Amino acid sequence: MPIPLFPILLAVGAGASIVVQQFLNANLRNALNSAAWSGFASYFVGLLCMTILAAVLRDPLPSAAEAARIPWWAWSGGLFGATFIGLAIFLVPELGGATFFALLVTGQMFASVTLDHFGWLGVAERPIDLPRLAGVALLIAGVVLIRR
Repeated sequence: MPIPLFPILLAVGAGASIVVQQFLNANLRNALNSAAWSGFASYFVGLLCMTILAAVLRDPLPSAAEAARIPWWAWSGGLFGATFIGLAIFLVPELGGATFFALLVTGQMFASVTLDHFGWLGVAERPIDLPRLAGVALLIAGVVLIRR
C-alpha cells in the first residue's frame, strides 16, 4: 500500500526544519560566543512551543501514577536531543551542512536497522536483510561523494 503524499511532504518538511535549526543554532553560537547558551535558547524556544501546543490541544498533564509506569529509559529522549543539538552546534560550522547531515543520516540508518533487527526499545523486530544493507551502503557512498 503506497504512503499518502501528505505524510511524505510533512516528513520532508521536518527534515528541512532540522537543517534550518542547526544553521540557526550555529549562527546563534557565533553571536553569543557560547555553544551552551545557544543550545539552551534552542530548547527554551522549543519548550515554549510545546507548551503552546499542549494548551491548544488541551492535553492534560499526566498523573503521577501514569508517569511512574513509564520505564526510566523512555524519559531519556531529551538527553539524546541535547547531545544532538550540542554536537551539531560544534560540527555544522566545521564539517559543513551537507557533510554533517549526510553523516547524521548514515548514523540514523545504522541505529535504525540495529534497533529494528533486535526489536530494542519497543520497536517491532524487522531482521536486517540484503536490501536494507544495500541502503546503508548507498548512504555511506553518499557521504563519501558529498564530503568536501
